[in-house]
Amino acid sequence: MEKRWVENNHSDKTAIDRLAGELNVNQVVASLLTKRGIYTFDQAKDFFRPSILHLHDPFLMKDMELAINRINKAIANNERILIYGDYDVDGTTSVALTYTFFKTQYSELDFYIPDRYKEGYGISTAGIDFAKEHGFSLIIALDCGIKANDKVAYANSLGIDFIICDHHLPGDTVPAAIAVLDPKQKDCDYPYDELSGCGIGFKLVQAYCQFHQIDMDTILPLLDLVAVSIASDIVPLTGENRTLAYFGLQQLNSNPRPGFKALMNIAATKTDLSINEIVFSIGPRINAAGRIDDAKHAVNLLISKDEQTAFDFCEIVDSKNTERREFDQSITLSALQMIEENFGLHEKKSTVLFDASWHKGVIGIVASRLIEKHYKPTIILTESNGLAAGSARSVNGFDIYEAISACSDLLIQYGGHKYAAGLTMHIDQIPAFQEKFEEIVAASIHDDSLQAEIAIECEMNLAEFSTKTNAILKQFAPFGPGNMKPVFISSQVQLASPAQLVGKQNNNHLKFSVVQQGSYAFDCIAFGLGNLKDKLEPGIPFDICYTIEENTWREKTSIQLNIKDIRIQS
Repeated sequence: MEKRWVENNHSDKTAIDRLAGELNVNQVVASLLTKRGIYTFDQAKDFFRPSILHLHDPFLMKDMELAINRINKAIANNERILIYGDYDVDGTTSVALTYTFFKTQYSELDFYIPDRYKEGYGISTAGIDFAKEHGFSLIIALDCGIKANDKVAYANSLGIDFIICDHHLPGDTVPAAIAVLDPKQKDCDYPYDELSGCGIGFKLVQAYCQFHQIDMDTILPLLDLVAVSIASDIVPLTGENRTLAYFGLQQLNSNPRPGFKALMNIAATKTDLSINEIVFSIGPRINAAGRIDDAKHAVNLLISKDEQTAFDFCEIVDSKNTERREFDQSITLSALQMIEENFGLHEKKSTVLFDASWHKGVIGIVASRLIEKHYKPTIILTESNGLAAGSARSVNGFDIYEAISACSDLLIQYGGHKYAAGLTMHIDQIPAFQEKFEEIVAASIHDDSLQAEIAIECEMNLAEFSTKTNAILKQFAPFGPGNMKPVFISSQVQLASPAQLVGKQNNNHLKFSVVQQGSYAFDCIAFGLGNLKDKLEPGIPFDICYTIEENTWREKTSIQLNIKDIRIQS
């Protein structure tokens, strides 16, 4: 798939020059900082040296005082408290964090995760009935509930109170809970509104500690859970999230809880985990428990106090991840074949596919896989409880949630974000939905959104790169949305060593080295670009866009350019 190179040309030469002088860094580093809104020495200091003191006062969040007062009342009256969360990584880490902390303060509590297939996303009637049957009078809902107006009303009728801790967009009215903690509420003045669900749970715990004058150091070990939620839920790595992720990664890499230690061992990850490694190795395994079986396994893993218990639950979770991979691969092949065999789908601006036999737990992953091949808004539907349940994924710049909302007359239920959503409809409505959704997308999507793009920060002459530059670039981490690993362009480079095909399975990757005028040779790895091998010839200049990484081989570490794309001079 040919990709557009989109360079961030927003730069203030005067500001860059001034910052480069103040920090004694080169123009490339100063440019990267200004593009992140950093213009002064003090702002740079805060960026490069995160501090726990940068965390906001949790009582700035609307309803926080009400939430703490209700928890205090429940504990004083010996009420049973149920910690309730979604079945994905953000939900299970939220539950693990909140349950772990409050279990140190109070014994009369338990946790509940809804069954993805029997109960669906969010607050369920079955969950509330479970609470009533087992004598719980307070439910703390995490990573869900902001639109559960009817379910909260039902709980109220049974004498069960709710505290909602959510980070999704509210509807026109919020549920009639005792407290609703969600910084995305229009009347909430909290300074940062991009926390993960687990981040909201941490703010609740932080507020409880603040109220009871419990030392903050006692809850810092919980930040490993927050870091994993931030990485897996793909929330921005800016502001408070960056601080939480920074210290969470420190905890994860220095003293991981038994559950994470077991996951890191079974996934054979390196010890110095980054956000990216969490996304691809730790997160999918936690997610797989709820996708394939029961997310309670994931919570039990994360709250394990000893290594043997953690190992036992880790084996269960990892086996579910193996099943998830098998479903993922077979359904992706089936969906791609469906597209290949239906030429009409090639002409459309959207992809909406249905097969009643597809496993509901992986349809979101499959939607993402299809976008890698056919870059257009994609919805994958399967049968669940007699209805069509779907997962939607979008492309850059297109709001798929808004497009689905425009089809709401055909839907039973829907929810989500700009780039990911879920929906349910009657099976006989699928053809009408496919037609209407395509009309909405075709009428509103910009042509640029139908071509994958590579966001490039700035051009760099390879001769400008130094060990000092690399040391500073490493301090830009943790990387993620809002603070992505910088992608650079270098023009008119030439081969310093021939391109070789590499790759265990399909030999589809390239290894080579390049030089640019005045530079030494840089080793390069280009994943998935093996088709360009014969076009790379000695003496023929070409342009590269890439990230910079350190590659360790046989205990020797060297700089390597991770090539994202190549343009050969015509």
